[in-house]
Amino acid sequence: MKNLFKNILLALIIFILLVSTFSGFSNLFKKENVISLSQLAAKIKADEVKNIAITANRAAITFADNTTAAAVTEGSLLENLKGLGVEPKDLADVNLEVKEASGFGFVLLNILPAVLPFLLILVFFWLMFRQARSGQMQAFSFGASQAKVFDPNKEKVTFKEVAGCHEAKEELREIVEFLRSPGKFLNMGARIPRGVILIGAPGTGKTLLARAVAGEANVPFFHISGSEFVEMFVGVGAARVRDLFKTAKKNTPAIVFIDEIDAVGRHRGAGLGGGHDEREQTLNQILVEMDGFERDTNIIVIAATNRPDILDPALLRPGRFDRRIIVDEPDLKQREEILQIHAQGKPIAREVVLKKIAERTPGFSGADLANLVNEAAILAARRNQKEVSQTELIESIEKVMLGPERKSKIYSPKEKEIVAYHEAGHALVAASLPNADAVHKISIVSRGRAGGYTLKLPTEEINFYSKAKFADELATLLGGYAAEKVVFNDVTTGPCSDLKIASDLARRLVTEYGMSEKMGPVTFGDKERLVFLGKELSEHRNYSENVATKIDGEVSLFINRAYKTALRVVKEKRELLNKIAGVLVEKETIEQHEFQELIKNWQPSGAMA
Repeated sequence: MKNLFKNILLALIIFILLVSTFSGFSNLFKKENVISLSQLAAKIKADEVKNIAITANRAAITFADNTTAAAVTEGSLLENLKGLGVEPKDLADVNLEVKEASGFGFVLLNILPAVLPFLLILVFFWLMFRQARSGQMQAFSFGASQAKVFDPNKEKVTFKEVAGCHEAKEELREIVEFLRSPGKFLNMGARIPRGVILIGAPGTGKTLLARAVAGEANVPFFHISGSEFVEMFVGVGAARVRDLFKTAKKNTPAIVFIDEIDAVGRHRGAGLGGGHDEREQTLNQILVEMDGFERDTNIIVIAATNRPDILDPALLRPGRFDRRIIVDEPDLKQREEILQIHAQGKPIAREVVLKKIAERTPGFSGADLANLVNEAAILAARRNQKEVSQTELIESIEKVMLGPERKSKIYSPKEKEIVAYHEAGHALVAASLPNADAVHKISIVSRGRAGGYTLKLPTEEINFYSKAKFADELATLLGGYAAEKVVFNDVTTGPCSDLKIASDLARRLVTEYGMSEKMGPVTFGDKERLVFLGKELSEHRNYSENVATKIDGEVSLFINRAYKTALRVVKEKRELLNKIAGVLVEKETIEQHEFQELIKNWQPSGAMA
């Protein structure tokens, strides 16, 4: 579309030039008074001519009244005038000037008007031909690799700049050694790894680790996404794979990094086009290229994916991707290290304790933490502060998790009271159960799609969840529902998301985790996936209808037990529930220390008496 617009604009410019040229030359002769030689002879005889300037076959005439005219003659002007009866005495009072015609003037007045249109047409066709050739070459360049080449000397990233991922970095250091001194390993008969696949959730630092390997080894780094291999033309993906590896071989030692390899590396035979699917052709070419490496070729292929379950087995076998490196989400210590790296270069206040921020961000990836620090800096700048304080960092946690505050969403007094009791119910149940996470903040200010929220965070890193932990979590999820039921003797649509989460969790307890006493340590169901799309379509029931009825009964049992627990807590501590809700209505937000004070200072009215 851009080239088409450029061509149309160019054609318009050439057309305007042509029209201007013709009109200019035509106007040049139209404005000039051209007379015949007989008229000139008559004027000379009448003594009305003062000056005649002769240039080639053209005469510029100035009359006695200072008016001008022009005459065109074939051959000598004087001879033509003599033939018309003009005597030499008639020319006695006429000033005659004979000028030599310059080359430029002759061309401008005589040759250029005739030649210029043809020149402009030739230029136009030349430009069109050039554009067509460029488009043709572009069509032939579809097979060229779209890989971005990073010079390690200009954009160098080392392992020091990658916080966390300690186990992954240890594995990758061996790859660096292979690239630095391959002879040491070849002399021992060791085979250089063909490829390394990094497996981890989005934002955990897979791409950064790959660049760090290139920076540590000081070798060229070819970066391409899996989706860039696939085009609308058949065979383009395979051609780009060949071109990529051909270019990498010319720059050995080198690293080829394929991000999101699951875009082309999915199970073969599952695509819409069968074995002739374009993605499968691309995958086949990747397999061939990785197998075709010579033994002494110092090229390492690093791939990244967050969906290892849908990759083709041929891609993961030894000899292709020899090593699988898991890049986990950072733990508490690693989150603190990541925050320290992203805080560099920013005016962080001295009183900021990054460890507390790390404690409040379980489940955050490296990208989430980077976004958190950036949002805090933006918030501090909006407030015209010179430093980023702890307050901005804590507020940014909630913004990253739940979205920005929607202060424009105004509740009616009745709705505000319902939301306050709902969130107070969550917080009260969580604080009353031993295995529930600690409450860090309660708010009835709308964020994202949530009308209010209760921020609960674990006091320590948890890798394995117990049945008791899940039971208290279910009760906490139903705390808002129970509070609405007790206080208002009615329920609203507010708990709908809580009910969905609780129902899904209860079903997993029965069908996946084997935590149902009645069903026993058995998993149920086999999820069917459309491998080509990587999505779950349905769940294949490998059990009878009788077992399905029992599963539904056990799911209901988990939910009902949790609801009874939440209902008991709300009824027993109704006065404390009212107090928490009242503070929320008044202040809209309760921080962790304020909530703990409320819990600590509360005593049942009966005990006070």
